[in-house]
Amino acid sequence: MTTNEPVVLVEVTDRVATITLNRPEARNALNRELRSAVPATIARLDADPEVDVIILTGAGAAFCAGLDLKELGRGNLELGSSPREAETVTIERGPFPVRSTPLIGAINGPAITGGFELALNCDFLVASTRAIFADTHARVGVMPGWGLAVLLPAVVGFRKARELSLTGNFLTADDALRLGLVNHVVEHDDLLPLARKLAADIAGNQRDGVRQMLHTYDRIERSILDTGWHIEAEEGERFRIEAGFDPSEVERRRQAIVERGRRQLDD
Repeated sequence: MTTNEPVVLVEVTDRVATITLNRPEARNALNRELRSAVPATIARLDADPEVDVIILTGAGAAFCAGLDLKELGRGNLELGSSPREAETVTIERGPFPVRSTPLIGAINGPAITGGFELALNCDFLVASTRAIFADTHARVGVMPGWGLAVLLPAVVGFRKARELSLTGNFLTADDALRLGLVNHVVEHDDLLPLARKLAADIAGNQRDGVRQMLHTYDRIERSILDTGWHIEAEEGERFRIEAGFDPSEVERRRQAIVERGRRQLDD
């Protein structure tokens, strides 16, 4: 990829918009630019009357490797619960703006830590057989700020969520399907066709009805999970202050996580 290419690609066809995270050389890690571009792009598409559904996927081998830990290790990436760079976008919590358009995550490869949080904040997920998931916040020494501690146990239960977050172990796509984390697992080449078929099924319904149904689900989820979001934010901030986060340690931890993941998946 040349430096002139945008960090997100957008294609709109038949009222379905596909956003592709476009830093494949960095496994779509969330640097400052990408953290700003993703919510801004979703907000723009959400306001487009020609878009009924949004699909989020990644370029190359990964969906998203999470925060750009190389940038973080150089002290160049602010930590926080929302992308501060996207100042013109209304972000209530998590990585995405307030929206009324359904968002499908098409998980084409590894979704790790912050990338896992991106996936969890989608309305539902379809996964390639190449997809894997892991929460390595505790291994890096950074706490979640985009709802992982809230959304993961809501899907898989508190006991399994504790295991995943405390061990940092990896889930295969089939594991994720068994746990209800993803809705479908398909061969890699079938991933976007399936996501687009499901998006077309949604777009074929009455637009206002779809948005009202999504709004209803969101209100119900908020009534159950709002306190958890506040606790996650408070605890994350407390940890950053009391633990004395040291960016110089991040790159060493990042490389250890990569090597551990490779060994685990090879076993």
